[in-house]
Amino acid sequence: MRGVLVTVLAAGLAVAVVSTAILASAASLLGVGSGTPSASSAATAKIPPAMLTLYEQAAATCPGLPWTILAAIGTIESDNGQSNLPGVHGGANAAGAMGLMQFEPATFAAYDEPVPSGGADPPSPYDPTDAVYAAARLLCADGAASGASLPAAVYAYNHSAGYVSQVLALAQTYASSPSATTSETGSSDSAAGPVAVSWALSQIGTPYVWGGETPGVGFDCSGLVQAAYAVAGVSLPRVAQDQYNTTPKLAPGAALVPGDLVFFGGGPDSIDHVGLYVGVVSGQNIMVDAPHTGADVRAEAFPAAPGAGFGSLLYVGATRPI
Repeated sequence: MRGVLVTVLAAGLAVAVVSTAILASAASLLGVGSGTPSASSAATAKIPPAMLTLYEQAAATCPGLPWTILAAIGTIESDNGQSNLPGVHGGANAAGAMGLMQFEPATFAAYDEPVPSGGADPPSPYDPTDAVYAAARLLCADGAASGASLPAAVYAYNHSAGYVSQVLALAQTYASSPSATTSETGSSDSAAGPVAVSWALSQIGTPYVWGGETPGVGFDCSGLVQAAYAVAGVSLPRVAQDQYNTTPKLAPGAALVPGDLVFFGGGPDSIDHVGLYVGVVSGQNIMVDAPHTGADVRAEAFPAAPGAGFGSLLYVGATRPI
């Protein structure tokens, strides 16, 4: 069954235009086998300290499960317990899911014990400790132990290839990477970039709407970028051409870091599209963007060589908002 899940997941990600290399590289990207990853600025900006500690403690009960996976799921499902949507703090949502980690009742009952220290007795999906520890047990049972089948475990949690790509990409932004916080000149990059890309990843699945700039309703490419950086405390112009013109340019071939803006079009004076850089996965550059009418916000591979083709457009270059 596990092999079937991986096959289905890989096919689904390909259809969603998300690099299937994410599957092969998820363990190394998220720190499996290299100790517990420390929290990035994106993680500390988004996750309340008590929840961050809870994710780390619960993940430790399943060797090989990165706490960043639990944190990404908690962010997507309930904004780390801060959401007031139906089913988070009481009752159930329209799909029958309950609590901070959005469990079906039968699934929670299968993984709610032993009751961890600080949890409710009897266990409750609305209790943060109970919910996060139950999620760790469920992921562990579905293949997360030793990081061997993280994508399959996340797919079993929510049978959606798009959900898996969102969780893995968001988890990557939560793990601090020393090499991703220093530019080629040795200067420290702003924390705004990781915060912006983390927020943009949380919008995966939002429909493309020309002129859109509303979370959960619709974005166009520059609307997503503007909204993501607004969350990070940086004001950007509204349209892609102006975003390119007013943000500091990176030299061709310069190393990109999470949150850099990548631009496409006919040239520097003909910008038609923009995305936020996420990271490199098995040699492929990944961005999150609102692509075009009929598609949703998604993570996808792009060429980072100046002048390289991207559909009918060319890769023009990158900038780094500060």
